[in-house]
Amino acid sequence: MSGDDTASVERHRAMGPSALGAAVITVSDTRTRETDSGGALVVELLEAAGHRIVLREIVADDAGAIRRAVEAALEAGDVQVVILTGGTGVAPRDVTPEAVAPLLEREIPGFGELFRMLSYEEIGPAAMLSRALGGLVGNRVVFALPGSRGALRTALERLILPELGHLVGEGGKGRS
Repeated sequence: MSGDDTASVERHRAMGPSALGAAVITVSDTRTRETDSGGALVVELLEAAGHRIVLREIVADDAGAIRRAVEAALEAGDVQVVILTGGTGVAPRDVTPEAVAPLLEREIPGFGELFRMLSYEEIGPAAMLSRALGGLVGNRVVFALPGSRGALRTALERLILPELGHLVGEGGKGRS
């Protein structure tokens, strides 16, 4: 990327909101608030970046329960980003992508592609087992991520947090 292109990207990033309201939803049949270290890490990283946690919950590995939790988070007026952890693998109980994808108005295919590329650098071919995804519902951003702390740190630090305000800003263009 040329210097002009980099400057343009930085200008666009600066136009997005810097402090967002977030919902963190952990998808698990076994986790509790005390044992949900992945959800805790998401909260920690979001707060360290200046965002506020509006909602945090744990839902079962059930497509209906996941969908209802995301819909409720999206209905909250102060939530601009929803991050789900867990249920993105290929096991039969991993239904987060099936629950979330129909809710998205616009998918962000580059997110999943880049996440798997970065994961490949860290864990090798097992990265292909992730069905992480991201997309927009209006000007709100939804990400479905694996439950492992390493994967969450990679996704948030290297992809989501640097672009989050920019994504929300772009998603809201032309909306009243």
